[in-house]
Amino acid sequence: MELSEERSAQLWDEILLRRQTLASGSANSVSLLTAMVDVFASANLFQFPLLIEREDLKTLERNAVTDPLTGLHNRRLFSETFEKELNRAKRYAQPLSLVTLDLHRFKEVNDHLGHLRGDDVLRAVASTLRKSLRTSDSAFRLGGDEFALLLPQTDAPQALALSKRIGIIFYDVLRSIEISVDVSLDHGISTFPADGDAMDLLVRIADQRLYRLKHANHDKTSAQTEAPPPPNPEFVPPISSASAATEMPGVRRAVSISDSHPSPSSPSSAAPPAPIEMPRPAPPTESSLAAAVSASSLRIPSSVAVAPAAAPGIEPRPNYAVQRKAERVSMTGTNAYAVLGETSPRRAKVLDLGFGGVALEVDTTQSLPDNFLAILHVPILPPVRVNLKPVWSRPSSEGTLRVGCCFIS
Repeated sequence: MELSEERSAQLWDEILLRRQTLASGSANSVSLLTAMVDVFASANLFQFPLLIEREDLKTLERNAVTDPLTGLHNRRLFSETFEKELNRAKRYAQPLSLVTLDLHRFKEVNDHLGHLRGDDVLRAVASTLRKSLRTSDSAFRLGGDEFALLLPQTDAPQALALSKRIGIIFYDVLRSIEISVDVSLDHGISTFPADGDAMDLLVRIADQRLYRLKHANHDKTSAQTEAPPPPNPEFVPPISSASAATEMPGVRRAVSISDSHPSPSSPSSAAPPAPIEMPRPAPPTESSLAAAVSASSLRIPSSVAVAPAAAPGIEPRPNYAVQRKAERVSMTGTNAYAVLGETSPRRAKVLDLGFGGVALEVDTTQSLPDNFLAILHVPILPPVRVNLKPVWSRPSSEGTLRVGCCFIS
């Protein structure tokens, strides 16, 4: 409505008075919006007044911010939510991570299999995100095959771990719809405050890292004479010392009953280029593991063995009977902890975590049984109730004991 300043001031006074009048005859409060509508209707300022049922209005509001194909939030709500979460992160000095996702080889699905199969892939992405996220996280379809995640209270290593887990879950979901094209999800990550404190800057950095990884994967695929086999979500090859510099930074490769290294004759492959650069903690050596085993009261299952000392100048590594299932993610710098037992619960610090097991830091005076109940509290997951079996241990420089455990259930 085109209103003069004088007329606007007059209407505002009428709205305040009408609100007071309406509230005086009711036990409930009256909003300014209600009073404004009443004043405008009385003054015949509405050209086309329309009455609508409240539930229909809710449906319209929900549809306005929802992507109709995937059911995820749309780009409109992304900007509003990002601004709100960024302000909250600044107020409480907490990290906030943005993850941008893009489907690799999605155009081939539309070109060769048709747009209906392309829609199936987009819905598979939405299903994957719903399975992977916490209730405090938000997922959005920005348009086409572009998606975004907002992860409150999540730093860069945790966002990277979640992104890799999403890729594994997406591969499993995709198998159920039998798509012949090897589609995958590329990701780019930016984090407040490490990468900036403005929404536009964080979006730009995440997009740059996304397309850097996407182009690297595309170049690698184009250079091969035949298409590579689909990734195996159950096994991630270890990185040899010669290729350790290209391993995914921020994701720690630790050891547990579910980890293993191949024999010297087995091939090794480097991990894809890292979208986020972070220092990688050094893995424990054979000598430290052997000393821990001899010094610890924990019994080591027969399926786990410590390899003999390596030759001088060669980095030693432990041998395990079961192949590694996934990288371990360091929980250093977080408040991750585990509650041990039920009758007399104790707390232990969670040092790192993976699909195969978890590393705990306990007091040297504490003894752990052959298997025990634990409830894990880590930032990227809701509380998880698990049964653990100690596999190895070693003393730390702080006088505590680091214990590697595998998941029994």
